Amino acid sequence: MIKQLLLPAVLLLACGTATAQRWAIAPGEHRIVWTPDAASLPHNDHIEMSGEQMAFVLRWSVDDDGSFRGERSLVFPMLRTVPNNTHASLMYRMATDIPSLLGVNGLVLQNECVDSLTIDGALTVRSRWAIGVMNIGAARDRRPTPCIEMTRRIFPSRTLPLMCERYTLRNIGTSPLSISIPELSQVVTTDPAKGVDGTYVIRCDLLGDGTFQLREGESLAFDAVFQAFRAGEEPLRPDVAQEYAARMDFVHEAIDANLILETPDPVLDTEFRYAKLRASESIFKTRGGYMHAPGGESYYAAIWCNDQAEYVNPFFPFLGYDIGNESATNAYRHFARFMNDEYRPIPSSVIAEGLDFWSAAGDRGDAAMVAYGAARYALALGDREVAQELWPLIEWCLEYCRRKVTPEGVVASDSDELEGRFPSGEANLCTSTLYYDALRSAVFLGRDLGIAASQTRRYAREADALARAIGRYFGAEMCGYETYRYYDGNTKLRSWICMPLIVGLYDRAEGTVAALLGPELRTEDGLLTEQGSTTFWDRATLYALRGVFQAGYTEEALQWLQHYSARRLLGDHVPYPIEAWPEGSQRHLSAESGLYCRIVTEGLFGIRPTGFRSFDLTPRLPAAWPEMSLRRVQAFGTTFDIEVERLDDGRLSVTVDYDGHRVERVIASGKSLSVRLS
Repeated sequence: MIKQLLLPAVLLLACGTATAQRWAIAPGEHRIVWTPDAASLPHNDHIEMSGEQMAFVLRWSVDDDGSFRGERSLVFPMLRTVPNNTHASLMYRMATDIPSLLGVNGLVLQNECVDSLTIDGALTVRSRWAIGVMNIGAARDRRPTPCIEMTRRIFPSRTLPLMCERYTLRNIGTSPLSISIPELSQVVTTDPAKGVDGTYVIRCDLLGDGTFQLREGESLAFDAVFQAFRAGEEPLRPDVAQEYAARMDFVHEAIDANLILETPDPVLDTEFRYAKLRASESIFKTRGGYMHAPGGESYYAAIWCNDQAEYVNPFFPFLGYDIGNESATNAYRHFARFMNDEYRPIPSSVIAEGLDFWSAAGDRGDAAMVAYGAARYALALGDREVAQELWPLIEWCLEYCRRKVTPEGVVASDSDELEGRFPSGEANLCTSTLYYDALRSAVFLGRDLGIAASQTRRYAREADALARAIGRYFGAEMCGYETYRYYDGNTKLRSWICMPLIVGLYDRAEGTVAALLGPELRTEDGLLTEQGSTTFWDRATLYALRGVFQAGYTEEALQWLQHYSARRLLGDHVPYPIEAWPEGSQRHLSAESGLYCRIVTEGLFGIRPTGFRSFDLTPRLPAAWPEMSLRRVQAFGTTFDIEVERLDDGRLSVTVDYDGHRVERVIASGKSLSVRLS
């Protein structure tokens, strides 16, 4: 029996009970706050933050007694170690307990009680302390009266190789306090044989030492700075207040000011905002130019055909973040270095600041990934000069894929982006669908570039033939669903059956959506990679969510997206999409956040680039929402707003505002609108 699409009411059963929410959205704001209480303790989590010269993963906890603990995993991607491979960033962990170094009236701080934690471009921890003898195990209401309020702000420098912590102390007692901040420099030197540039120096410094008198209500601030540099160089002594201001300027001006999602659901709006931040912050200024990096204490100063070329680069034009666009163009330039007349595979990754490459997994379908991403990026950017530069790379990748087409009409590749973790056969669904979409985009791009019509017509014919071949070769009944097999010989459902949906192939949409939402793949955290396994990768879930929206199953997609977003934003591991489990322990890899954002731009609003100044728009307004908007979109060479409103007769009023112009159309729900920006 062929299984039908689950009814929306049944979807709740697929993802279990409602997601437990530890965090809350601050009233009237797009930032999250947690206020610990005894019932929610202990709790621990980890978060990654990045600047142009360093990144860190903070592993933190609030213990049973209400005290905060933190371990800093510092990463300096431009200080290369030996061997200079994918993972050769200088890394070092420090757990220096700064509050324990302070003196208050000749005593030490005791009995910390954390009042709140906030994540908003920095991790801010507010707590109260007493002084004197520690009352171990005492309930909060039986501890000594607090006399100090401490605020920690933990964040990376925007442009310098620094992790910064700003501590603000306020006297909340009734008596004057004498605060002693020691002079401290904690210095580690590395083995010169293990550094590309010899010895590196890793330091922790306290800035603002001395003894200070605080009367009731008065405050003072001091800083802890963690940095690394080459032996012989001088340590930096930054103005940490200015560094914090620069970090927040980045958050508010580059992230908050553009591509603003407005819906009736504050969780979706807020998670979209956080995903924009994580997708954009992990860009490093290397000797090979700006390079977006996945992160995760493993992948820095390097680019991949999937994470960068395919996942995140096509998103940056919509945000309009200049360094994001620069890093995207630079990534394609790096891959273009490896074009060759013999059509040997391009590498899967360019590593070590652009000085080396990695391709140990063979041909993963990398040319299809690059062609797909580069063509969509060039169209959405709307910059003819950049598009002309990228066109030869797109042409080369398309020709490479054409030469890999099998007698059955699909594209052969050695593996896929999971690099052999799960079987993918000799030809997999991902590679063929990405090639299909790249051909479609190349038709649009070629027309705007003035490429010979014979060439763009050939691409169109090849796309049509490939669409038919995908249906013939991969179309199959799997576990009772009319969907796709992932490769020849595949007998278990795979999460990547979502790929035809994200490229507009909907012949088997009903069965595929039913399979994606069914119990064989669906878990509380997202899609299993393979039916019967325990492994999940967020990237597959994020692709599937986009595809279910694009295929028109709006209510099912919304319910799933709401569950996923609440879990990632307000649950126990926040606030970004993650890589995988169990591999990597749910690291906050950066490109996955770009995929989350594309659920909104390409799924919910259905934006499909068709030219430098044109796109198709297929909004999927959920039944419970009267309206939704996407404001200050930066794509196609201009800034525009999209507003979608449901009329009394069920049709949709769609408005696009740009440059003093206003396009207004009324369309049936589920229909598309072609927009050309004059």
